[in-house]
Amino acid sequence: MRDQTPARCLQRAELARRTGANLETVRYYEKVGLLPPPPRTGNGYRSYDSAHERRLSFVLRARELGFSLDEVRALLRLVDERDQPCAEASRLAATHLADVRVKIADLKRMERVLKDVVAQCGDGTRPDCPLIETLFREQHAK
Repeated sequence: MRDQTPARCLQRAELARRTGANLETVRYYEKVGLLPPPPRTGNGYRSYDSAHERRLSFVLRARELGFSLDEVRALLRLVDERDQPCAEASRLAATHLADVRVKIADLKRMERVLKDVVAQCGDGTRPDCPLIETLFREQHAK
């Protein structure tokens, strides 16, 4: 459901506030082309509207879900073209899900290694450092 609150003539700071974005984030997304440049008012201020707010919210949510900038661009192309089937969005999401699962497996492996190292460290009075030794061992094991 679309927000019926008018969002005409928003300045960048207000757009950031309404979406929960950092001001610099808004600038960055404009710079990299994820947010189209807004028209300017007579006195030179950027004038964002509800379409900018909606698009920025989309980008922020996609980034929260871990989509890369290129993946967000691809999703936005689907939004902009509107003739792309849901299958393409589903393919992008499935690829991203596979990447997330790989990252989760890596994080679980890191957790196991760190848990073992912390347990080995005990109270920290050992003359040798299990963490440093593990880091050397992990580096050479690859």
